[in-house]
Amino acid sequence: MNIIKGGVTAPIGFSASGVACGIKKDGSRDVALVCSDSLCAVSGVFTKNVVKGHSLLMTMEHASRNSAKAIVINSGNANACVGEQGKADAIAVASLTAELLNCKPHEVLFNSTGVIGQPLNIKALKSGIKTAIDSLSNSGGHDAAQAILTTDTVTKEFAVETETNGIKVRVGGMAKGSGMIHPNMATMIGVITTDINITQTLMDMAFKEAVNLSFNRISVDGDTSVCDMVVLLSNKAAGNGVIDDKDSQGYASFKKALGMVCDYLAKAIVKDGEGATKLVEIIVDGAKTQHDAEKILYAVAKSPLVKTAIFGEDANWGRIITAAGYSGAIFNPNFIDIYIGGLKVCSNGAAIAFNEEKAKKILSQKEITIRINLNEGGFSDKILTCDLSYDYIKINGSYRS
Repeated sequence: MNIIKGGVTAPIGFSASGVACGIKKDGSRDVALVCSDSLCAVSGVFTKNVVKGHSLLMTMEHASRNSAKAIVINSGNANACVGEQGKADAIAVASLTAELLNCKPHEVLFNSTGVIGQPLNIKALKSGIKTAIDSLSNSGGHDAAQAILTTDTVTKEFAVETETNGIKVRVGGMAKGSGMIHPNMATMIGVITTDINITQTLMDMAFKEAVNLSFNRISVDGDTSVCDMVVLLSNKAAGNGVIDDKDSQGYASFKKALGMVCDYLAKAIVKDGEGATKLVEIIVDGAKTQHDAEKILYAVAKSPLVKTAIFGEDANWGRIITAAGYSGAIFNPNFIDIYIGGLKVCSNGAAIAFNEEKAKKILSQKEITIRINLNEGGFSDKILTCDLSYDYIKINGSYRS
């Protein structure tokens, strides 16, 4: 498994671009296009928020056909909750892109990210799409990764190369997101590309597993938005024999490569959490059920009190056990142990003496682990989150201005 350059354009047959059309007030890139030389098989995972953006709803419909040529993403405007105009604008984007790329409208995916409740500047976006198509390049992955950013401070892209039956295959990806991040999709958009030849069934299976272990195991603030999705496009250009056996070496290699790309992008989102200063891994061990472990993870990961304590480097473990207690998980609080880093701060649900200076030193690090052991069963799980700082309030208090 080799890490390679190129992001979404690392796999054979993919090109991309990122241009500015004027949707963003600062004049930065705001239209991304990723295109394949040939039609791709599609897998998608979408937000579970009942409210969904117009662009996303159209993409969900198009993706259900399991065939796509390209995806367009605009940033700076969510194209959500604006009525029939939002739906019409999404259709217009797909129609124009299809006309210029010589494909069918339903073979174009489209999504938008940014302010909710504000109509798209469709005239500017159409102009941007034309420029983006003229700018397509097999080295344009980085430009596309820049064009999908909103409050992000860094681009998020990654690619790997592996082998199946002696044939090299590649998986690349890009993502955006730093706020409104929580399991079951968040204010994030991800595009993963691959040139592997694999059946739709196995592609769906591998992608669902990879997303559940990566993008659905991150949290910044507990919110989930209305435009969120991750899609996987496979154009089968690598030339390997079709992978149709889930027990084969080829499937195992692909699943590992896909997992690496998704893991990297998911971690990059949390590290770039709005105002974040620390990356935090929360682990729950010894749960009676997987559901109990998940409930505690989600409660602790989105607790403002836990997150602000981590920002302040305060080993206030009482906030952790409190969050576990209101999570809805079933456990005996008299059995619970809590560790910050390798330092035990709570034993059998009660206070113990621990070195406060050592705890402070652990919490001053950029990456921190909190482990909660329920000591009642064999189930465990983990999630990545971040601290909550003053800057989170500053960023979100003036998001529209």
